[in-house]
Amino acid sequence: MGSRTTKGRKLLMLAMITAAALSAAVPAGTGMAQTGTPGAPGVAFSAAQPGAALPGGWQNMPVVRGKTLTQYSLVTDGGKTVLQADAKAAASGLLHEGDIDLSRTPVVSWRWKASPIPNADNSVSDREDAPARLVFFFDGQADKLSIGERAEQIAASIGGEKLPYATLMYIWTASAPPGTVIPNPHTSRVQMIAVSGAPGDAGKWLKLRRNVVSDYEKVFHEKPGKLTGYGILTDTDNTGGTTRAWYGDIAFKAN
Repeated sequence: MGSRTTKGRKLLMLAMITAAALSAAVPAGTGMAQTGTPGAPGVAFSAAQPGAALPGGWQNMPVVRGKTLTQYSLVTDGGKTVLQADAKAAASGLLHEGDIDLSRTPVVSWRWKASPIPNADNSVSDREDAPARLVFFFDGQADKLSIGERAEQIAASIGGEKLPYATLMYIWTASAPPGTVIPNPHTSRVQMIAVSGAPGDAGKWLKLRRNVVSDYEKVFHEKPGKLTGYGILTDTDNTGGTTRAWYGDIAFKAN
């Protein structure tokens, strides 16, 4: 597959799952969109029973018509209910509307467990897969973009879909050390931060904590606009591989 087609598919994925998440939005607080800590928004997979339906307000969004979906299910691991993601040459995101007020709760904490995807490299377009991602989509003022960035947005708008103003991802990757900022190979409006994947991380539960606002300001050099959607993504569509990952509760806090 040529680089042009690969580029279109991965960028279209970002546009389509964001648009779908917004159209499927449900009122905040519906279903299991609250953690066990009062006042801490997020999702508590641990509050559900294994085999139960996915939390209210969360949707498995296809990346492209006909594309194989990543399968998300609630299972037991270590005595707790967690979300299991299975991808076989697949890519879809489990997403929720952006009902988090990052000005009040900018810090996200979560845990996940994954292993490297052979041959994956997030800096290379036709190998840009990750076993686990936490994804945030933002609105913003298009007139702030440079001419080059506007051209990227136009070129990436395929099939009438519009890319988010900015997308920030935290990724599990063995292709770069934790802390590395990896721009999407084709647009600066998608920035990835490697947070897991160092030697010894594979197959272990890892607890993570990031300040989304601070990270956004670091990689985009401006304050974030409105959060329009967020969620998780396990994908192997570019490498054609198979992977399984697990996600624990996701909580947003003031500090």
